[in-house]
Amino acid sequence: MNRIGHTGKHAKKILFLALALLLALSAAGCGQGGATGDSGGGAAAVDGGDGAGNERVSIVATIFPPYDLARAVSGGLADVSMLLPPASESHSFEPTTRDIISIQDCDLFLYIGGESDEWVDGILESMDTSSMRVLPMMDSVATVEEEIVEGMQEEEEELALAEEEEVEYDEHIWTYPGNAKLMLEAITEALCEIDGANAPAYRENAEAYSAQLDELDAAFQDLVAEAPLKTVVFGDRFPFRYFADAYGLDYFAAFPGCSTETEASAATVAFLIDKIKEEGIPVIFHIELSNGRMAEAIGEATGAKPMLLHACHNISKDDFESGLTYIDLMWGNVDSLKEALS
Repeated sequence: MNRIGHTGKHAKKILFLALALLLALSAAGCGQGGATGDSGGGAAAVDGGDGAGNERVSIVATIFPPYDLARAVSGGLADVSMLLPPASESHSFEPTTRDIISIQDCDLFLYIGGESDEWVDGILESMDTSSMRVLPMMDSVATVEEEIVEGMQEEEEELALAEEEEVEYDEHIWTYPGNAKLMLEAITEALCEIDGANAPAYRENAEAYSAQLDELDAAFQDLVAEAPLKTVVFGDRFPFRYFADAYGLDYFAAFPGCSTETEASAATVAFLIDKIKEEGIPVIFHIELSNGRMAEAIGEATGAKPMLLHACHNISKDDFESGLTYIDLMWGNVDSLKEALS
């Protein structure tokens, strides 16, 4: 099933990228890129490697999860930046000229690799990537196909094209802490190869963060094992497929994880209302940066409490500037899930 990016839309985006790349190449000497990060700007060029030069290794990540993992591994020894602006929608992201320059100039480029990252292929094909390391995160984990469960609303154009499209894999790999650990390991190995002089520090940082991920994973396992309920309901998109599979949760939702729909049909809303009433579900979830109106409406109809379950796609500007981490967000999810399954 294809979520977004059909032929006409894809061709338009490729044209945009081609024009942006021409601008980027002509402007490459005019300044640093516009990515957001803990280094206060875009990626800086480095000498390629062993940490002996004066310039720091630069890492560019497309979205928050790989950005946060790279930030944890680097421990301030490398410049880490994120292309997706805080509080913005990841599925509709299109790179600016400065973003393309940041990618061209970085030493390690991290992206997820799903259909939302189709724009990456066009950019990388137009670049000389021989002096940089490119790491698609979906190569680090065992992926699963997208799934449409009972009551979930598909987009009309997706239904028409479903039989003609290739199999699509769920790209929200990071929502399961076990997958985040595998992503962390892949980033660590790549960074150690690029900057061998700092490899011991990188491995130490990764070990500490990995231990936190293990603790988080154990907390989710224990919570679900002891919970009387095993079903969650979302009045929103559902980017938690890997999470639900890992912890043995059933789920119902208005839309799949990368749906571009924002308004559910009356039938979809009615199904979710009936499901909550039938199973006595106490919480109706929504995800971050959503307006939450559907969850609120379903809550009013059922008595279920609207709550956030953070998918970590992106965070608010205030949370970004305060240094909030994936670990912080997921511990918040532990508390929310505990209430939803009680």
